[in-house]
Amino acid sequence: MGAACHDAAVPISRRLLNEGEHVVVSTRTHVKALLVPALWLILVAALAGYVSSFTGGAGRAQPLLVAVIWLVALVVVVWLVVRPFLTWMTTEYTITDRRLITRTGILNRRGHDIPVARISDVAYEHGLVDRMLGCGTLVISDASEQGRVRLPDIPHVERVHLEISDLLFGHTDSGPSGTGWQDERERRLDDGT
Repeated sequence: MGAACHDAAVPISRRLLNEGEHVVVSTRTHVKALLVPALWLILVAALAGYVSSFTGGAGRAQPLLVAVIWLVALVVVVWLVVRPFLTWMTTEYTITDRRLITRTGILNRRGHDIPVARISDVAYEHGLVDRMLGCGTLVISDASEQGRVRLPDIPHVERVHLEISDLLFGHTDSGPSGTGWQDERERRLDDGT
């Protein structure tokens, strides 16, 4: 199932992986994150075109007035459309067999790694729109001071959740002998929890 969750457009650099470390899931946020910027693009272009149509009575100043209108529209588009698109393009989430790796940022890159051994809980949330689009928010709890990491708009969030759960809890380790650990694990898996 790992290959199904790997987004081929998000190749993680091999230099970010340790020797023997394998990618389980690698993705970026769902394209849903670009819906609002796309609406802004349409709205700003329509508004600039509409306002430009009223410059006919400006005489010789009309070309300058139209240029100013479209320059303002360009600045708004860069802020409300291009910036979110570049953020979307540069945000990557990778889960390996050893850690969760997040990388984001256009000019200044930020990264956060959580060792798999410190992850204590994995949950997902998705509302009606998320369910229709096949995405959701992945919530990972760890033993650090921050406590929770929320990864919004993850494509195929249920499959990613299963991959991480399998990585954390799905190993066939028999556990300590005579402790009932294996029986408890099997009961949890049978309950669907």
